[in-house]
Amino acid sequence: MCVDLPAEMRTGLGRRRLIAGLGLGAAGLALTACTPSEASTAETARRKFGPPPSSGSNTKLVLLGTAGGPTHFPGNDSAGIASALVVGDRYYLIDAGHGVLTQLRKADLGPENKSPQEGPLDVLAGVFLTHLHSDHVVDLNNVLVNGIYNGLQSVSRIPVWGPGNRGALPPLFGKGPAPEPVNPSNPTPGAKEMTDLMVKMFATDLNDRIFDNRKPVPSQLWEGKDVPVPERYLSDPNGTPAPDMEPFTFFEDDRVKVSATLVNHAPVFPALAYRFDTDDGSVVFSGDTAKCANMVRLTRDADVLVHEVIDEDWAAALFPAPRSEADEGLYRHLIQAHTLKAEVGAIAAEANVGTLVLSHLVPVVQPERVWAECARGFDGRMVVGRDLDVIDVAR
Repeated sequence: MCVDLPAEMRTGLGRRRLIAGLGLGAAGLALTACTPSEASTAETARRKFGPPPSSGSNTKLVLLGTAGGPTHFPGNDSAGIASALVVGDRYYLIDAGHGVLTQLRKADLGPENKSPQEGPLDVLAGVFLTHLHSDHVVDLNNVLVNGIYNGLQSVSRIPVWGPGNRGALPPLFGKGPAPEPVNPSNPTPGAKEMTDLMVKMFATDLNDRIFDNRKPVPSQLWEGKDVPVPERYLSDPNGTPAPDMEPFTFFEDDRVKVSATLVNHAPVFPALAYRFDTDDGSVVFSGDTAKCANMVRLTRDADVLVHEVIDEDWAAALFPAPRSEADEGLYRHLIQAHTLKAEVGAIAAEANVGTLVLSHLVPVVQPERVWAECARGFDGRMVVGRDLDVIDVAR
């Protein structure tokens, strides 16, 4: 990731300072928008591509975790991929990589001056999963199941959105017979099925909480939902995973309007990118994707683009030629299903975005100077994301 700095110099969210700055009492908001701590100015000075100082916007992007992929690198404590979009006194969670509940606490999201069991999930307004790779969903169970003791018991049927059932197994790479698929009767469940199966998997725990602790039942707290991608774009998951399409809106409340499009993270399908439009501005989350025309359409004139990136030079060094069949398969996935650092700046420029935020860094251990190449061809602001960075969203 970026240049390592002491923990006390990392960006924090300091709710009390924001409340004081806005002239609001602590009782005025259960959760307020976040601001960097006083240390952030010093940190930004040492990070060429760090977040700018807060301007006090009501909408904030919080990078909860910035590590891409399931690999844990020795000596690196970056959390798995997850972000929170804070809009006034609530927030929306985008992806749920490892450590997400811990990161939500570190980010100081949730009510002020309440017991630990009353936050940080009691002001969560929805979960949005870009795709169902493990590094994006592995700690969803902590949000939904452990969440009952971390504020979730105070919400009412929040939506858990994500891609639907793939409908077909991915193609087999290489030669030889195909392996027996896991769960052959339903080998590619979607987001709704996954959350429903999660309830069954944790039935022992949940029933104990319900009967002995009198906690609410899951159906009162959350609802798994498949993003309704128009059927005509779902017919060829193995041949055309990201057909040309216009973005479509599928969720709206009094704070955000959320649109989606298919992106190319083959063989994963469906893989989605999301755009959140608020009164303050717009934020797009690419999810995992190779360079893709649908991304540009979704991102057009956005204020902030949170985009994944891979260091293609690292991938080539990790799997030098000649490669075994297994290594060739993984190498191809890395460079063909992700966006190369040489491509990201051009995408942001074509879409005319204001701020490009790099997240889902592969590998997260690379120093900031490696990611500097991503700014090539882009004349807006670029932030090389670090866990718990806060970026204002304002037009």
